[in-house]
Amino acid sequence: MNLAEHVLAAGLNAPDRLAMSIIGLSRADRWSHARLRQAVLGTATGLLGAGLEPGDRLLMRLGNSAAFPVTFLAAITAGIVPVLTSAALTAPEITAIAATIRPRLIVADEGIALPDHPAPVLNARALAGFDALPAATFAQGDPERLAYIVLTSGTSGAPRAVCHAHRTILARQLMFQGWYGLTAQDRLLHAGAFNWTFTLGTGLLDPWTMGATALIPAPGITPEQIPLIASRHGATILGAAPAIYRRMLRANWQPWTALRHGLTAGERLDPQLRAAWRARTGTELHEAMGMSECSTFLSGSPNRPAPERTVGYPQPGRRVALLDDQGAQVAPGEAGTIAIHRSDPGLFLGYLDQPEETAACHKGDWFLTGDLARSREDGAFELLGRNDDMMNAGGIRLSPGEVEDWLATLPELGEVAVTELSLDGGRSIIAAFWTGAAAPETLRAHAEAGLAHHKQPREYIRLETLPRTATGKINRRALRETYRKDRP
Repeated sequence: MNLAEHVLAAGLNAPDRLAMSIIGLSRADRWSHARLRQAVLGTATGLLGAGLEPGDRLLMRLGNSAAFPVTFLAAITAGIVPVLTSAALTAPEITAIAATIRPRLIVADEGIALPDHPAPVLNARALAGFDALPAATFAQGDPERLAYIVLTSGTSGAPRAVCHAHRTILARQLMFQGWYGLTAQDRLLHAGAFNWTFTLGTGLLDPWTMGATALIPAPGITPEQIPLIASRHGATILGAAPAIYRRMLRANWQPWTALRHGLTAGERLDPQLRAAWRARTGTELHEAMGMSECSTFLSGSPNRPAPERTVGYPQPGRRVALLDDQGAQVAPGEAGTIAIHRSDPGLFLGYLDQPEETAACHKGDWFLTGDLARSREDGAFELLGRNDDMMNAGGIRLSPGEVEDWLATLPELGEVAVTELSLDGGRSIIAAFWTGAAAPETLRAHAEAGLAHHKQPREYIRLETLPRTATGKINRRALRETYRKDRP
């Protein structure tokens, strides 16, 4: 099989249907399924003509333009391994990554930092000229062979290269009804960077696999402007991280009749945000949990919305369990580490050149995600946080989410994050960080009214913005390091 061939196959049934539209406030760059296929196959020919061979690694330094998905699929078409990276990375950061990846070629947009590395650089202008070249053929092979690499951070914060096989694309169809409710008639608008697997998969590859339409906000479009362009272009489904939905709701706009629902992932969905979206639009936000090492596997869906304060259910076809420290499955209501069975087609091959770290993430036949949860009697999962984010309150392990969910019910709170801060002598306290207009004494009184004493933050720190990772998740590690109190 070939992942790119699988993605582009449905477009053959409706070659003139809109596959992709990059939409701004005044114009749109429209691509039919036929144009997309030609661009991918022509670019594959161009990459091979540039000296790349199957198995070579292609470091992608491209922004949010059509060149990104075209190049990604073109490389996979030819058997070349694309490596996805964030355009926001600095020269030292991408230099360290390139030393690990050892690319044969780098493709780059102007103005994006390049690594100090001997691999030649192909600029975006030259890349654009490949579209009209004769079509390449899809390189066929074992579904288990390496297709692409994405970068993620481990518990230490150091980037890890996550290797995915061609068969990964087969797992994504489990989300079509298990999360999206996606049909060939949908127009899905996703707001996010293409290097993020949530955006690339949900926003582009999955609509194309169904023969549907992907709508892409043009560079410069703000989250507050997304409802405007989405309504103009008839978006039926929206996809974004919770932080983007919060900014959308700050703007003045009216819901449009075509909107069916929104999809969200990347960080926990605040119940108050879900309620505010429902009140504004009359539609649901369906949350999913996934990770760079696997496509999403827990979610609510139009057919089975997640109960309040849960992330939803294991998607049909997934084997997901909650394990204790010995690897045994826990009973409903008990906390355990979320684990995915090694038979899941979406599970990664391993971390590049890190067999020991790959093995350390497995216990028997299960991949350990590092996320804690408990299941309800109906099978829905309540997320408790990352193992490395868990706090110790008087000897009791405590999830940040338990505290954040209560604080989030306070008006004018803005965004909130809770973490543990180290003190001298090996002690620690719980601290709450927030961005809204609410006064610290109001937060303290609210915590006292609804949280057990050991769960109440001891310190409240207001920030203009919360630190986030490259994929938009709240960076609690950065808060812990910046505000720790056990050093001068």
